[in-house]
Parts: sequence; structure tokens; C-alpha cells
Amino acid sequence: MRQVSGTKGNLRASALWGKKTKGEARSSALWGKPGRGFTALLAIITVLAAPVAAPAANGSNPSSGALVPDGLMARAQAHPTSVFRVIVQAKPGKSSRYVASLVQGLASTHPGKAKGLQRKFSALNGVSAALTGAQIADLAKQKGILAITRDRKLVASGQYSSDGDWSQATKVDGFWGGMQLSGLQLPAIAIVDSGVQSSRIDFNGRVVKQVRITNLLPNSLGDGRGHGTLVAGIAAGSASRYAGAAPTAPIVSLDVMDDNGMALTSDVIAAADWILQNKAAYNIRVANFSLQSSTPATFAYDPLDAAVEKLWFNGVVVVAAAGNYGDNGQPTTVAYAPGNDPFVITVGASDMNGTAYTAADDSVAPWSAFGYTLDGFAKPDIGAPGRYIVGPVPLTSTMAKEHPERVTSSGYMWMSGTSFAAPMVSGSAALVLAYHPNWTPDQVKGALMLTAQPTAAGTALGVGELNAKAATQVSSPPNPNKALNQFVGSDGSGGLAFDSASWANTAQADASWNSASWNSASWANASWANASWNSASWANASWNSASWAAASWNSASWAAASWAAASWAAASWNAASWAAASWNQ
Repeated sequence: MRQVSGTKGNLRASALWGKKTKGEARSSALWGKPGRGFTALLAIITVLAAPVAAPAANGSNPSSGALVPDGLMARAQAHPTSVFRVIVQAKPGKSSRYVASLVQGLASTHPGKAKGLQRKFSALNGVSAALTGAQIADLAKQKGILAITRDRKLVASGQYSSDGDWSQATKVDGFWGGMQLSGLQLPAIAIVDSGVQSSRIDFNGRVVKQVRITNLLPNSLGDGRGHGTLVAGIAAGSASRYAGAAPTAPIVSLDVMDDNGMALTSDVIAAADWILQNKAAYNIRVANFSLQSSTPATFAYDPLDAAVEKLWFNGVVVVAAAGNYGDNGQPTTVAYAPGNDPFVITVGASDMNGTAYTAADDSVAPWSAFGYTLDGFAKPDIGAPGRYIVGPVPLTSTMAKEHPERVTSSGYMWMSGTSFAAPMVSGSAALVLAYHPNWTPDQVKGALMLTAQPTAAGTALGVGELNAKAATQVSSPPNPNKALNQFVGSDGSGGLAFDSASWANTAQADASWNSASWNSASWANASWANASWNSASWANASWNSASWAAASWNSASWAAASWAAASWAAASWNAASWAAASWNQ
């Protein structure tokens, strides 16, 4: 048990209790929206980490009031109607009955959905309770209250553990007790990113292969950026207090990014090639892409989309981040590969609002992209927590140096973004495949979507928030890609490929072509099926009057503007003209 110290009325500025940090800024090239007025970014891939403010420290409690972790108090004040599970301790001389009476009295001053008093203790002078944020803020002012802390889950000593609420929210901690993971043979997860610091205790020798692909410089050995190590830690870390979703899964690291977090599209496609050629040797069944293109495109012709589809058709579950160009919780066009691809699992980021044990009040993070793709598909498919996620980073990495205020302890820092929601789903996909090793990527996607937890975000988080434990227990998942599969055929060389021309002709002629994916009886019990994902919601919003065809795709209107070699190559890539102008700021 860790010892903590603090002063009454002050929030404790340590790794456990948090510290004051500056707010976010979105003005830099790295953190800004993609595709903002310079063509040089056409073939550049960016990582999907969003700069969000840390939980603000709160100093409003009087010196005679309770000790409250700053993260809890900030969440409580920001979300006064959300419900939090807490343990409330009395000061010496006050009894559990005294605390219980205060808690029960809050029901009249702050009526709401909180359940109030849960249990009175005799081992300490205190109680457990489920209180709203407003009730916690009020209770913290009472002179007889010593401390209010979160009622967190614990695991047996020696088992996996995490201080992060996301492990409870996504139910991955349900695999951490007893011997549940010891008998499972998890497939390898390919992390297509900035590399992985393989020597860390977080991975305990499970980084079975490291491949350096990027052609950009500078690119340090291992992980000079830090992004890939953090992503890998969330997907499959195993260090005490920092366990990932699948803490026994092997990891394959494909370094496609330089130390500034940039990658060439060709290098990312080369990583997909490498996975195809080596997936059997390393049992790679899941590939995580926490990155995106910087140029809007249709999945039918984008080369990165074609590459990840090839992985999908060859038995590799592809998980892609949705992107961090959301418009303050409003829908936008999800237009960037590979997250725009309808086959793959695209992941949006949720804000847990301080309540890890329920998804019902979770909202979409304000920067998490959602909406329709240029081809009319609703994205993301599923959500996972993406705010204030703590994971491993090399101390010398550029990400840790750029944000020293986010370093929570030696070698660990918090970040926010769909980059860090995606690996939760990747790790969960590996768990599903451990239980169902013969499943196809379509079946894995169906199980994860079928069991997603309803949230307050509606379709901004796709069908809902990840529930890893429930997904492994599905026996016969529906196929969300059923209608698309009719356009998958031979590529002429013994493999499979998507027939984009046939699909486009069918989609323009029949707006209900996709109904086969969502009208199946097997989806009937899903809470979202009728309200959000039936064929009408897709058809009416995106395909009426062939809205995209006339404006964007007729003849050469798209090709000349975006893909013709002369339009970007000579002007943008000669020497270092783009680097100095656009990225070195």
C-alpha cells in the first residue's frame, strides 16, 4: 500500500494526486487539424495525440475541509450530475454514523440519480457511497470529514494492475484476476508507429520483433518519439500499475515515424507489406494504426486504405484511430486513411467524466472526430477512453521533452487522443482471438461492436464504448461488413481485393445496398441497432442525389487536384521546402 501525504485544504501534487498544469493549445503544426491549406502534407502521416488540459487542481476547499485528490475534485466540479463511487472517512472523534448521516442528508440538498450511502464500516470511521459531483463538492466542505477518495478496484498481489480508470471502463481488468490469462494463447499485435522501447519492464521480453522502416530523419533507435511505446503499453503493457489491455500478448514493432512523429505514406504501406509477409512467422493477428493521412480521400482509391484492406482480407484485424480534428463535439467528415476505411475498426475517444464503473454518462472527447466518410460510412465504429491516459515513454523521447508537465513518474506520462483509445481495442481484439482463434476480422469486429456499452454520446462513439470481457463471450457475432463483402473478389494473383468500381455503381443506383449489414436479426438485441445504425441513417445523410459524385468525383476533379504528380511533388517536396515552412514551427 502506498503512503501519501498532504496538507488539509490542499490538493496533493504527486503522481497519485496530480498537479497543476497549463491548458491545452492547438496552434502548432503537430497538434492542429490536418489538411489546412498546404499541399506538402499529402504523403505525410501524423500521430493521433490530442493536447488536452490536465485535470485542473482545485484549491477551494477550506483548511478545515476534507482532503480530496485533485483529479477527483476537478472531475466532480466539472461534472456535477455524474455519479462517482467514493469512500468517505471521518476525522478522529467522528463516527461512521456521523458520516452516513451527512451522506444521507445530501439527497435533499442535491437530488439526483446518485444512490447515496452504500455501506458503513467498523474497520474505519467512514462509509462507501455513490455520489454526484455536486454532492462530493459539498461534502468536502464539511469540517468533520477527513478525506474523500475513489472506490477503486483492486487485484490480487502479483496480478496485473493499473491506476488508470480506463481498464475498469473497458472491462479489460476482468481478465487480470486468478489464472484467466495464463491459459490463453494471445496472438501478436503489430504496432505501426514510432517504434517501441523493448527493454522496459512493461514488455518483459514480449517485443518479439523490431523493424525499422521509416526513411525520415531524425529517427533514433528504439523509439525516439515515445508515441509507439505509449501505444504499445496501452495495448499490451504488463508493468505493475500500468498494465495494458492484453498484458501477455507478443508485440511486433514497426517503426514508420521519425522523432517528430511524422511518417511517409509509402513507409506505412511498406509496414503493411512486412506484416503480410511475416504474419505467420510471428502469429500477427492484430495491427494497430494510431496515425492518419493528411489528405482527404475516398477509401476506394486511397493506397493506404488498400494496404490495410489487404491485411484485413488476409486475417489481420486492423484497428485505426479516428483522428483528433473533431469540432467541439460536433460531427465532421471522417476523411483520412486508414480511419475512413469501412472494413477496419475505427476507434473514437470517450471522456469517462470521472466514472469508470459506468459508460452511461460517458461523452465523446471534444476533439475526437466522428461523422460520415466521403463515401458515406458512419465512423467511428466503436469508442474507448482517450483522455488523460497514462502509459510508458522513454525519458529521452521528444514527446516527454515537449510535455514535461505530463510526466507522472519516471518513464510514464499522460496523453490524450484517439491514438490512445485505439490500442485498447487492439488489445481487446487480441483477447477475443485468444478465445476464438479461428475467427475472421469481420467476426472480431462484430463481437466488439455487438457488446459495446451504450453511452451518452450517441453515434459520436459509433455503437458505444468498448466492453472487452463481453466481446470474448459472444458465440456467433454478426458481420458489420456483410454488404461490403459482395464486392470483394480475386485480385488476379491469388489474393483478395475490393472492387471499387462495382461498389460505386451499386451504391449510386441503390441507397439501401448496405441494409444487409444492419437489418440482420442477430443485431436485434443491440441497443443501438434501430436508433443509429439502420440503413436509412446512412443512406439519407450521404448518398441522396449522388451528392459526392457530382461535386467531388466526376471525371478529373479529384485526381487533378490531389493526386496528379505535378500538383504536389515539384512544389512541395523538392529539397526541404515544406519542412521549414510548415513543420519547424
